Amino acid sequence: MKRLHIAVLPGDGIGPEITAQAVRVLERLAEQGRFHLELEHAAVGGAGYRASGHPLPESTLAVARSAQAILFGAVGDFSLDHLPRELRPEQAILGLRKNLELFANLRPASIFPELLGASTLRPEVVQGMDLLIVRELTGDIYFGQPRGIRVLEGGEREGFDTMVYRESEIVRIGHVAFQAAQKRSRRLCSVDKANVLETTQLWREVMTSLGKAYPDVELSHMYVDNAAMQLLKNPRQFDVMVTGNMFGDILSDEASMLTGSIGMLPSASLDANNKGLYEPIHGSAPDIAGKDLANPLATILSAAMMLRYTFALSEEALLIERAVAQVLASHLATGDIYRDGCRRVGTQAMGDAVVEALQ
Repeated sequence: MKRLHIAVLPGDGIGPEITAQAVRVLERLAEQGRFHLELEHAAVGGAGYRASGHPLPESTLAVARSAQAILFGAVGDFSLDHLPRELRPEQAILGLRKNLELFANLRPASIFPELLGASTLRPEVVQGMDLLIVRELTGDIYFGQPRGIRVLEGGEREGFDTMVYRESEIVRIGHVAFQAAQKRSRRLCSVDKANVLETTQLWREVMTSLGKAYPDVELSHMYVDNAAMQLLKNPRQFDVMVTGNMFGDILSDEASMLTGSIGMLPSASLDANNKGLYEPIHGSAPDIAGKDLANPLATILSAAMMLRYTFALSEEALLIERAVAQVLASHLATGDIYRDGCRRVGTQAMGDAVVEALQ
């Protein structure tokens, strides 16, 4: 029986509530004899700072390094916003990505039929949407140096950040995207701003060259501003999108709202050997923390991605995804996806329903 060693990092806000429901789903599958589950919990984000004085304590990083995969909740605590940037809770996720070399972020965005009415777009626009955004995660303006705030002559302050990509970084994420496209509809759209930024001019040149190694994939290019518009105009034109860190951050959040709620979107952040950190793409939502209001489905679906990508347990991943679909078809809904005709439930009850659907 396959052994799954998973680090569970609940984090802040609603993080502990939603990760608890995903853990219950994994435990149910383990009870059914599908795998052996070994879980190791650790503090991260604001919880890490309060426990050890740092958002990513060395002990937590050690747990993450030793595990085969990481189930991550959310980080963010407004009460700690006064801290220096390097000690704020959000730095934990950046530190994990950098220390574990999690360079490839996969964010699927598809819509369940039951949530067509929850999308802010007309049903006929989003019906059948099924796209995957591949985002480079460890480069770009988020990590580029130099950066900072300096005082100019005369006393005026100036902020500056550096957008930078090495060719090898672009090639690495490009392979991930082309190979993902090969497993889907063999269409890849590379998003850049090559008409303005030299960094993304290089991005386009490298992607074009790399495309010659994947003649079975249709490669197209699109400027990021047009891509943002096209996601709203006709999201079904896209299958796989690949882009840099900052553009991918923005576009994937935009795509999430097409699905009805950001509370429905899972994600995977992978290294070169498919070790991954799996998390919902929403934040810590401190305003609803502890109130049994959060939607745990994105975290549960992130656990399904974990089984598929890191552990090659596609059958078990599909069982979770079908269980979620079954629960939505039964018209249960947390507040973020509630619509007429549904029965409103909380975090715990939604987790109960998914676990029950796995029988």
